Amino acid sequence: MQIDKLRGKTLDQLFEAILSLKDLEECYLFFDDLATVNEIQSLAQRLEVARMLREGYTYHKIETETGASTATISRVKRCLNYGNDGYQMTLDRVHNKD
Repeated sequence: MQIDKLRGKTLDQLFEAILSLKDLEECYLFFDDLATVNEIQSLAQRLEVARMLREGYTYHKIETETGASTATISRVKRCLNYGNDGYQMTLDRVHNKD
């Protein structure tokens, strides 16, 4: 995992903070303080790109609907194909809630 290079007390604290959030409203409050609007939009965009790739959308359709660059789409696709299945795991959980 790429993130293993960052593993430690500080990153553990961040992830523990995220895990402590109880609902969407708390997420909005925390992330509004934590990150810029652009950073939050980038994270949300990547997750949406992953969802669309899983559903078989073309790069062109994803680019048009999300505004993501082809570089971002390619990176997300690489993670879907060769990553740690983090996108798969979370998308399955979120979409199985409905």
